[in-house]
Amino acid sequence: MTGLLVFLVIFVFGFTFLMIAAQWKIFTKAGKPGWACLVPIYSVLVMLEIIKKPGIWLLWLMIPGVNIIFAIWATNLLSKAFGKSEGFTIGLLFAGYIFYPILAFDKSIKYVYANDGSGINEIGSVDPAV
Repeated sequence: MTGLLVFLVIFVFGFTFLMIAAQWKIFTKAGKPGWACLVPIYSVLVMLEIIKKPGIWLLWLMIPGVNIIFAIWATNLLSKAFGKSEGFTIGLLFAGYIFYPILAFDKSIKYVYANDGSGINEIGSVDPAV
């Protein structure tokens, strides 16, 4: 029984470390400080900057019921911010423990929203002229 408990504790710590590392890497890919993922409310504000949404979304994410809709929407926008489709969003929602590390550690996945807006004409679509 003790061996099983030790295994579960090590597994949970390892899984937690993997998810923190994935979020840290996602933040740094987007040009934000990685340590921001460790600060509870600030991490949500940084994520809103990454997906190019205003800070009022923090309020919407705190309202029960409404927060589910906005969290799914924000996850879709995060997927699009890295050039992925709605199918990847489904993966982030239902198998996040697999898809968040893919988003973070796959070197071929780049942040497509330029900081100055160049190359992006609206959310999720790249301007072909650039």
